[in-house]
Amino acid sequence: MALDRRRLLHSGAAALGAVALSGAVPPGAAPRVSAPGSPPGEAPAAGERSLASPLYPAVGPGTAFLDHRSLLGDLPEAEWYEANIPFVDLPDATIRDTYYYRWRVIKHALKYTGPQEGWILSEFLGPVGYSAPHGGINAAAAHHIREARWLRDHRYLDDHIGYWLRGSGAGPKPATDFLNKNTTDWAHQYSFWIADAVVARASTDGRWEHALGLLDELERQWGRWAPQFDDEVGLYWQTPVWDAMEYTASSYQSDDPYHGGEGFRPTLNAYQYGDAKAIAALLRRRGHSGDEAKADRYDERARALQMHQERRLWDEEDQFYKHVMRDRNPERRRIADREQIGFLPWYFHMAPADNAAAWAQLRDPEGFAAPFGPTTVERRSPWFMHQALEGCCRWNGPSWPFATSQTLTALANLLIDYPAQSHVDRTDYYAVLRAYALTHRKDGKPYVAEAHHPDEDRWIYDGRGHSEDYNHSTFNDLVLSGLLGIRPQPDATVALAPLVPREWDHFAVENLPYHGHNLSVLFDRGGRHYGHGAGLSVWLNGRRIHRQADLKPVTLTIGETGQHTLPHEVDDLANVDQKGYPLARASYTFHLDSPAKAIDGQDLHLDTPSSRWTNYGSPHAGDWLAVDFGVPTPVTDLRISFYDDGGGVRTPDSYELHYLGQDGSWHPLPGQHRTPRTPRPGTLNRILLERAVTTTALRLTALRTSGGAVGVAAWQSWRTEDPRLALTIETPPNGLVPVEPGRTVKVATTITATTSTVVSPHLLVPDHWKALPQHTIHPTTLKAGKTLHTRWLVTAPTDLPHHLPQPLRLLVRSRGKKAEQFVTSIVARAQAD
Repeated sequence: MALDRRRLLHSGAAALGAVALSGAVPPGAAPRVSAPGSPPGEAPAAGERSLASPLYPAVGPGTAFLDHRSLLGDLPEAEWYEANIPFVDLPDATIRDTYYYRWRVIKHALKYTGPQEGWILSEFLGPVGYSAPHGGINAAAAHHIREARWLRDHRYLDDHIGYWLRGSGAGPKPATDFLNKNTTDWAHQYSFWIADAVVARASTDGRWEHALGLLDELERQWGRWAPQFDDEVGLYWQTPVWDAMEYTASSYQSDDPYHGGEGFRPTLNAYQYGDAKAIAALLRRRGHSGDEAKADRYDERARALQMHQERRLWDEEDQFYKHVMRDRNPERRRIADREQIGFLPWYFHMAPADNAAAWAQLRDPEGFAAPFGPTTVERRSPWFMHQALEGCCRWNGPSWPFATSQTLTALANLLIDYPAQSHVDRTDYYAVLRAYALTHRKDGKPYVAEAHHPDEDRWIYDGRGHSEDYNHSTFNDLVLSGLLGIRPQPDATVALAPLVPREWDHFAVENLPYHGHNLSVLFDRGGRHYGHGAGLSVWLNGRRIHRQADLKPVTLTIGETGQHTLPHEVDDLANVDQKGYPLARASYTFHLDSPAKAIDGQDLHLDTPSSRWTNYGSPHAGDWLAVDFGVPTPVTDLRISFYDDGGGVRTPDSYELHYLGQDGSWHPLPGQHRTPRTPRPGTLNRILLERAVTTTALRLTALRTSGGAVGVAAWQSWRTEDPRLALTIETPPNGLVPVEPGRTVKVATTITATTSTVVSPHLLVPDHWKALPQHTIHPTTLKAGKTLHTRWLVTAPTDLPHHLPQPLRLLVRSRGKKAEQFVTSIVARAQAD
């Protein structure tokens, strides 16, 4: 029973069953470190296959010009960065160091929500009350996609995009004032430009099939903004607060300064323009019957938006795009103030070349120029910094990373893609980017929060336990696609058009993931800094393919996209919502920490907000952290990130891992292969089992010889699933399988295959439950497109507590084309009425 199991976990003395599954440590694994109490042994013979996938994506052939470890400094889990990010070397240390810090921001923002939806990128490190399920917020989600498109591991963004288009992020939300009364789903809570971001991502990694597979959802997302389209004006209206902008200059001129009066703005209209153009491009690439005509219609809608925006929002006298109040404004007068959102049309190549004079305001001391800017409204405005220092959040002057990101992306487009003009140049791009980088400091350390003072070196909206590593903007994308001018293309080419200062004598980007290849670009004016010749050189997969003496723009042929699909993995320990199972307990916990935070899907190494378990202050010589799955669960690949604050909580000297066995005792996990063999600070500890174990609970005991405190930032149990299978446990609309204490009910499950596959299903249930198939089940060959329906007779115990959901796990074993062994599963919750 669940209640009995919790009591046993507290005592640290009981156990539930372990059943062996096939699986071996892969060739080349580290020598075995036997768990305490288990017999010593050798690594299995080479050639035996395993359920375990590579810990990180393989970098592949590339160059080795830069000292990566030195550039990363003391970032924990340096191996993750080595496997995922492009490395850069810049003569400007402020921009360079901010670049590596911002990759830490991305890593901290990665949140694993569970096997069903996988990864999302969060905005805040801790949850907020107005977020979508699992903490997603769509306001900056397009920024997240553009920033993370340069990562080698494509699974993060595959899941993140899927969350907003197909998952919980696309699900229904209350239409309330607190959550946007104008919209009814989370993906429309705030203005959003996801189709443009998806195309930008596909142009970078070359995985167009993934993008094309999203077309129906992208069209639906675009169409659901229709209730905010005004047929008479020909534009969309939006409430400023749902542009993620409270208290703007335009808002203060309405009856509701917090929300801002509804208006026709350069935000949503530019987003819808960009998304329409992106959808049209995807339709033409797909090329199905009728796609060309449909693409023409999206292009026509985009042209109409562009025409009406020029007519309604462009102020010819002030040479700027402006907000137009929707209510009590029959003449559709534009407000007098220039707001930073007026630069947005260039982000999507929506603005005509003749409007470039708007950019003179970026460098104007009475416009948007500021030592830590740009400002969010021009200084001429009477609303500039009005009440801005009285508390968060006012977007009428403060320097806002969200808007700075959009402005710099738009400026790079102007300088690279538009005809030459006399208003701004590359020195302005560098100046604004450097000012932006300078904001990324607090107490002399890298930092980013919500908003910065435009004229003083301090963050002004920076709530403790709330704003740390605030992931609401881009920076690295601005370095790569703007400063260094790496312009992804939809075909088999890459365009280079650096915007670096003309006086720079060197820069480099190394092993940038591009279309499945590694791209390295070195500029060395005299040839002495890197020692590989003078001028600009380009390497593809470690082979030089181009050299030129200057920094003039050039387009190079890359060739076909390399195949780099990664295995589909799930973490069975994750419980991001910290409700129900898996359930974490510990023998002792420091009062500011929580056992549940060790399995919350995040791996943070920060003091605030807390996302860890520690036993700091414990009276015990050693403490354990245990997790109850609630239902038998296969374990084969464990990963532990130990927390180390350099003070009272340090990396353990050793640790033990036990599973709960059928005999009611804790047993050492057998056949452990640990990498590293003993824990090292800042390194992810991986434990592969020779033979997988199915158990209902795990226990970790970490020890220091000095007896000091230890901590866990993340504990994970990964499993490689069969991507060809889709599983369901059928439930009513409330998502709960109905059961009756002491009585037998029928539970229906399905398995669908995309290619012919031999499957063997099992329904695993909690302790004291019973589950039998209604008919005998044998391994079954499931043909492509077919579904296997199975009914199970499930009996819950008579003392099953009401209103306490219990997990049921459908587990399916299968083999891949190369004899890989997969264990795929899905969990549903059962509850007595």
